Amino acid sequence: MEVGIIGLPKSGKTTVFNALTRGKAETAAYAQATLTPNVGVSKVPEPRLHSLDKIFQPKKIVPAEVKYVDIAGAARFPGKGAGIGGQFLNLLSNADALLQVVRIFEDEKVPHVEGSIDPKRDMANMDLELVFSDLAMIERRLARIEESLKGARLSERDLLLKEQVLLGKIRCGLDEDIPIWQQGLAADEARSLTDYQFLTAKPMLVLINIGENQLARASSTEAELRSAYSYPQFEVAALCGKLEMELAQLTDDEAEEFRGTLGLTEPALDRIIRISYQLLGLISFFTTVSGELKAWTIPQGTTALRAAGKIHSDIEKGFIRAEVVSFDDLDTCGSLPEARKRGLLRLEGKNYIVRDGDIITFLFNV
Repeated sequence: MEVGIIGLPKSGKTTVFNALTRGKAETAAYAQATLTPNVGVSKVPEPRLHSLDKIFQPKKIVPAEVKYVDIAGAARFPGKGAGIGGQFLNLLSNADALLQVVRIFEDEKVPHVEGSIDPKRDMANMDLELVFSDLAMIERRLARIEESLKGARLSERDLLLKEQVLLGKIRCGLDEDIPIWQQGLAADEARSLTDYQFLTAKPMLVLINIGENQLARASSTEAELRSAYSYPQFEVAALCGKLEMELAQLTDDEAEEFRGTLGLTEPALDRIIRISYQLLGLISFFTTVSGELKAWTIPQGTTALRAAGKIHSDIEKGFIRAEVVSFDDLDTCGSLPEARKRGLLRLEGKNYIVRDGDIITFLFNV
């Protein structure tokens, strides 16, 4: 999973990036905007790996990973209609989801770019930049369609006209400053847009960056913004970026103790990844091969055949069947032989829909 971090200048994007990746990227308010993004990888917290470790005793454990890309300087001109282009657009287009950092903390040393704190205004400004980027992409594609229609065969023409109608519909919404994820597209329409990688079609997690003195109001702040933006593929979370960045530099035991004194029950990294998985509809399955226990991330509804391809294309091509046992069943049995003895280790075909927590052994022939 790859997440692009966006937000207005001085919103605390890089501070949040450091909190989520244990990074040490420059966060000084006076630092010049740079064309070089900050990139970091975080291990996905997965308690089930600890239980599976006891059962399989592997030589190596490989958790799933989340890649965070902090788009430094991506919105240096908020709300001016310039959109996001070039290197920034390419980076964000590759992201599976966007994490928009919105500031509500007060700091006289870091004046807000608009002169006041207003999260709804800031979200609208940032969304506007994404809208302009998508509009530019649509205009380019519509121009190419017009050109292609001139010499298209009948079969090609029908597809081009269908695409033209859909893009025109989306453009109308964007012209009204309505992001694609707010336009209520049908499921088949949304699927047909996948290859475009429109920014306003990507799942959005708005992260409200609060001050330490606002921790007690974090839940109510989340609820207020969530109720104002009740859309699919949209979620809100609040955290104190500065505090979480400092905690990320401590040992796990030290950080846990400090969180306890503040009444915080969960590390920011754990919560943001959990929300991101829910937002994207992702699940985990596990494999154990050659002494390596590994977690894999796939969308809900993935077949065994496609899950095999996640590991290697050769396994997908030569797929024979999958030996599957659920985590709960294996945890209860304590071993694969015992699970097989109780009839809980199943043989599944290529159309089996993988479930969260499945432990799978793929049998294939190349």
